[in-house]
Amino acid sequence: MNIFTKKTRRIFVTVILVLVFCFSVALNIFLIKGGKNISKYNIAAAEKIIGLQLTSHERKLMLPNLSKNLARYKKMREVKLDNSISPALIFNPIIPGIKIEQKKFFSIEELPKIAAPTYIEDMAFQPIPVLAQLLKTRQITSVELTTMFINRLEKFGPRLECTITLAKDLALKQAQKADREIASGNYRGLLHGIPWGAKDLLATKGIKTTWGAAPYKDQIIDINATVVEKLEESGAVLIAKISLGALAMGDVWYGGKTRNPWNISKGSSGSSAGPAAAVAAGLMPFAIGSETWGSIVSPSTTCGVTGLRPTFGRVSRYGAMALSWTMDKIGPICRNAEDCAIVLNSIYGPDDKDLSVQNIPFSYDSKIELTSLKIGYLKNDFESSYSFKHTDSLALKKIKELGVKLIPIELPNFPYRSISF
Repeated sequence: MNIFTKKTRRIFVTVILVLVFCFSVALNIFLIKGGKNISKYNIAAAEKIIGLQLTSHERKLMLPNLSKNLARYKKMREVKLDNSISPALIFNPIIPGIKIEQKKFFSIEELPKIAAPTYIEDMAFQPIPVLAQLLKTRQITSVELTTMFINRLEKFGPRLECTITLAKDLALKQAQKADREIASGNYRGLLHGIPWGAKDLLATKGIKTTWGAAPYKDQIIDINATVVEKLEESGAVLIAKISLGALAMGDVWYGGKTRNPWNISKGSSGSSAGPAAAVAAGLMPFAIGSETWGSIVSPSTTCGVTGLRPTFGRVSRYGAMALSWTMDKIGPICRNAEDCAIVLNSIYGPDDKDLSVQNIPFSYDSKIELTSLKIGYLKNDFESSYSFKHTDSLALKKIKELGVKLIPIELPNFPYRSISF
């Protein structure tokens, strides 16, 4: 007698199919994740990622060598490669046949002759030459200026979520040193006694370098990044390590979302989130940011400050977290273009540590006739639809009104964004 009715047979078949499916899934998981050898299922899964389709026979041919290499892959993963170790091959940005100007010239307008304000907080939004003149003539001290900016960081930093570590003790120590040197006639230059902030992917001896990410929130890299050393040599005063999007992406870090000072309901963009927000809010005269793919330009545009993304190979990245060895660049975020030139003049050039840096002079002349300049712009990009089209168009219009000759250019048709991840 047949004990199965039509209904019970259907249930039985369903249960068997479910069990077979579950077994297949479990087997695949074991083969992919826990198996000792690579299987044809591993290869099939990898094919989807790299856009290939192999035959069963081809997968079978690959198996012996892939399985043999498993031990080698494991050994490679056990080698501790610090983030600071650069690749053996160096990317050189100089185009063969292009002649590089070797003359160095740096000139700004004569420092403004002004008197110190009654309230030092009125200095919060002044450009570097104004602050430099007041410090050089000893109308204000670096300690007074530094204390004012520290107070502003303590007051507004939490609201903007832009401060990771306030370097109060170091800042006051450096400011006191600057005041002693200036008083003795040992004036180092325009950045002497000027406070600044470092994007928290730059290593600072004795101070945490968190990379904006929770796993590294207590990390101390016991060296100074080259830009930190160069600014210290210029007499600048480091007052804070400021926020970046976690691992140099976006404006969200382990302590929150860095805010746009013009509209704190919105983010500052990133990844140089803290540098742009802090300078825009008058929490420091300038900051150092970094860019791989828009990380200086985007937050500077969003927060209404001036960011300079130098050419690759202009500034050493030694002591900075690496995101992309052939794309990372370090540069200043300031109030205006001249301030950026002043800061770049202190941080550019080789250090024998980042071998991608070229020994090319930096020249700046504030008295140059603008009508003698030519500026190239990406015509199709300016004509396309994007977030900052209106403000960019106004900038282009203003440049033209100033007498600069605009040259429309186009880049070769190439999938740049697809290779920039």
